[in-house]
Amino acid sequence: MHHALTRALAAGMLALAAGGASAADKIKVGFMLPYSGTYAALGAAIENGFKLYVAEQGGKLGGREIEYFKVDDESNPAKASENANRLIKRDQVDVLIGTVHSGVAMALAKAAKGSDTTLIVTNAGADAITGPMCGPGIFRTSFSNWQPGYAMGPVAAAKGHKTAVTITWKYAAGEEQIGGFREGFEKAGGKVVKELTLPFPNVEFQSLLTEIAALKPDMVFAFFAGGGAVKFVQDYHASGLQKSIPLYGTGFLTDGTLPAQGEAAQGLLTTLHYADGLDTPRDNAFRADYRKAYNMQPDVYAVQGYDAAQLMQVGLQAVQGDIANKTAFRDAMRGATIDSPRGKFTLSPSGNPVQDLYLRQVAGQENKVVDVAVRQLADPARGCKL
Repeated sequence: MHHALTRALAAGMLALAAGGASAADKIKVGFMLPYSGTYAALGAAIENGFKLYVAEQGGKLGGREIEYFKVDDESNPAKASENANRLIKRDQVDVLIGTVHSGVAMALAKAAKGSDTTLIVTNAGADAITGPMCGPGIFRTSFSNWQPGYAMGPVAAAKGHKTAVTITWKYAAGEEQIGGFREGFEKAGGKVVKELTLPFPNVEFQSLLTEIAALKPDMVFAFFAGGGAVKFVQDYHASGLQKSIPLYGTGFLTDGTLPAQGEAAQGLLTTLHYADGLDTPRDNAFRADYRKAYNMQPDVYAVQGYDAAQLMQVGLQAVQGDIANKTAFRDAMRGATIDSPRGKFTLSPSGNPVQDLYLRQVAGQENKVVDVAVRQLADPARGCKL
């Protein structure tokens, strides 16, 4: 017994001296997600998706067990630095997973960069995260705001629309998604004649709908999400504008909102990196497994969480579980091809998915895939210096 113990201690000392982690050490993953408030369901879906993939791998990634640490970021940018540091400094996590709100994610990216902690962004689309704030340890498994907006441009032009009015809240996510649409539409020969905004989270649309009626554009392109998306789609429908001026948007206009929007949303076309009815073996298996595990349908947020775990697995397999080998771990992740339920994607040099953007149409309670709007669309990553 004594000799065995001595040998074990000696082996432990050697492992420490080599700076390597023994296989018995768990890899620490820190979830910084909204677990309360408006976006609580999105935070839960991301965590569920991540844990589903880990469960499919027998509870390990790269042969190492995972230990989870959680912080509710409350979608509050004012608390973001403090919350990030709880995971980075107190819990000393190896990898950060988060978050939904772009303002919180920007602070999280700054803290991750400052401490050289690997971060996988699982929703927030702020262009800056894989633009000016990009870094060797910063990755995203969701989208940049520019991507779904841009993808609708060529689709709208192909439908013969020459003029468009855009409408959104006056904040970064809205401005960036509208900016993407404007770029895609104008490149395809269209013209945005007016950009309408209202303060976030205001939902008093009446005067803006009156303005749209007076401007008579060929189409309207909107970015709203959650409760605002429900109200806007209902108000647009009630105004009767839809008969002469079709409404389009990014997928957030109709994702998670269809039960509340009801009849008003039927037939709407949107662009997003996931859709219902993809009907691929990969997506069908994922949807069945998710339903079995959580007794609910997965959504785009669950996919983004699932793919964060897939991305980690690629990195950890490349270093045989030795996450201390940061450079090789990150290089493998950046060079990965992820077999996602959404369809295969790679990562751009700035760490953002290069992915298919789907054209979807609302039918009943689903955003059914109609077509691929743009294949393997890469964000321009303006301002990224790596």
